[in-house]
Amino acid sequence: MGKYDCIRLENQLCFPLYAVSKEVVRRYKPILDKLDLTYTQYIVMMVLWEKKQTNVKELGKCLYLDSGTLTPLLKKLEQKGYIVRRRSEEDERNLIVHITEDGMGLQEQALDVPEQIGRCIALSPEEAKQLYDLLYKLLGSIG
Repeated sequence: MGKYDCIRLENQLCFPLYAVSKEVVRRYKPILDKLDLTYTQYIVMMVLWEKKQTNVKELGKCLYLDSGTLTPLLKKLEQKGYIVRRRSEEDERNLIVHITEDGMGLQEQALDVPEQIGRCIALSPEEAKQLYDLLYKLLGSIG
């Protein structure tokens, strides 16, 4: 192995992770356009479909997004009528995000998104599960 092999693109784990992530998100775009959502708005909605409400700090932690990224995203979702943001009565610094009835209604329209994306990814269910497990192991070790 040569001195500079460690900095060759083909030897970097980060590059295929970056490239695959970018390409998968690109595949989401036409699907999510029909729902009038960006990918990041979609992942926020997935959390809220499950939890119904959460504070901004927990949402950011769950999605690995900082408040500078979340704030404009949440404003846009609020303008669309999918969420409402309110200050906590116990602690004004704590901003709580609540899903609205319209936001819950969007969940039904999103039911086929995973299947459509699954058709774009050439992995068996076993391979997909193995990759999922490895990615979360990696995320846990660096997160």
